[in-house]
Amino acid sequence: MPAPATATEITEATAPGLTATLAWRRPRDWLSGNTGGALPVRVQRELDAQRRQNEILIGWVQAALVLTFALLYAFSRKTFAVDVMLRPVPWALGVYAVFAAYRLHLAYRGRLTINRQILSVIADNCLLMVTIWSFHLQYGQPAAFSLKAPTLFYVFIFIALRTLTLMPGMVLLAGAVAALGWLGMVGIAINAPGGMDLITRDYVVYLTSISVLIGGEVDKVISILLVSVILAIATARAGALLHRSVAGQAAAMQLARFFSPDIAATIVNADEILKPGSGRQTEAAVMFIDMRGFTRLAATLTPTQLVGLLGEYQRVAVPVIQKHGGSVITYLGDGIMVTFGATRPSASYAADALRATAELLDALEAWAAARRTADQPAPGVGIGIEVGTVTCGAIGDDRRLEYAVIGDPVNRAAKLQNHTKALQVKALASAYTLQRALAQGFDSARCVAGQEPCNVTGIAAPLHVVVIA
Repeated sequence: MPAPATATEITEATAPGLTATLAWRRPRDWLSGNTGGALPVRVQRELDAQRRQNEILIGWVQAALVLTFALLYAFSRKTFAVDVMLRPVPWALGVYAVFAAYRLHLAYRGRLTINRQILSVIADNCLLMVTIWSFHLQYGQPAAFSLKAPTLFYVFIFIALRTLTLMPGMVLLAGAVAALGWLGMVGIAINAPGGMDLITRDYVVYLTSISVLIGGEVDKVISILLVSVILAIATARAGALLHRSVAGQAAAMQLARFFSPDIAATIVNADEILKPGSGRQTEAAVMFIDMRGFTRLAATLTPTQLVGLLGEYQRVAVPVIQKHGGSVITYLGDGIMVTFGATRPSASYAADALRATAELLDALEAWAAARRTADQPAPGVGIGIEVGTVTCGAIGDDRRLEYAVIGDPVNRAAKLQNHTKALQVKALASAYTLQRALAQGFDSARCVAGQEPCNVTGIAAPLHVVVIA
């Protein structure tokens, strides 16, 4: 029995094949339009959907071209004999119309495979070449007569049409098929009876007769190929840009799920990449919401029940916050830090914060009542609100950043929220907050101002507070 191959022998044996595969992967991906590398499935789905829409557009353009060719043929003046039996153009147009309709049907159903796309490229050029080739039959001229047809310029439409596939390989294929088709036309012309006698080197004779100038035909082929290469490069660059754009959009959508929409928009739309230490100051309201007795309650619930409770609580609170223009800065376990006017400038930040507080108390009380009815734990909440100048910006290091709102109002709002326990109330704001809110059009019907300043733990000087009932 032969000895088993060692790891080194296996590597040496497979290395050439592996190297060849890796070497081919990059040009293969480029030709197929996969210029963005490995993409998340959700991003690839969006790209596939875009390609499907483009394939549908290609189908309609093909249908428009068939109609254009048919109208041009129908209304153009015919100078050939009426008894000519072979008229290939109507047949070619009819066959192509059926093919274009079938291709459009496949595009709408999302069943246009790569092989069918290749067949479509070949069909486009076959239609054009058959149409051009038929000219000499219809007009009773030598085959070289067809080489004078300006209809050749339609080939650039078919090549440009393939840029919509976002696949450089398809563009190059369209150019290569067109170039081969035209070379075939030239070959037919010079190999037809008397064709060799029509070859000339005189440019004037070439332009004023049905003579064949080999250099002129080669120029046409070179033009077709060069245009194809340029459009393929442009398609590859456009595809890469689309990949980055779709990936960036998907990332922004995911970002919005981890941050408030305002913060996500601030990060995504920043003119420059956010760096640690970059920030700005603004007038804003800060709110802290905290669930009462959560730590004690957590010890009695299963993880699923605990997470479910938090999810319910946040699903009730967050829509109310966002309704009044608030931005959730962070979730603090059972707590929520919210700002009004910090991430999105507002002229009514204080009034918005107090309106949101009143509606939050109603919504969370209704939620708690529903849970009590269902014989489920129904914790209360405490809310603290303060206004003032805050600083918004990125904190952390270059490897990990957080978007934060910091400043004295943040600290004071947290202390007011904690002080609701001492006063046995659900929501507290400073008297200055109420003053700013009244100036911004707030109705203070649900606010009760304290007669004397009180000592709030963590705040040095006694503070006039307002209870939101």
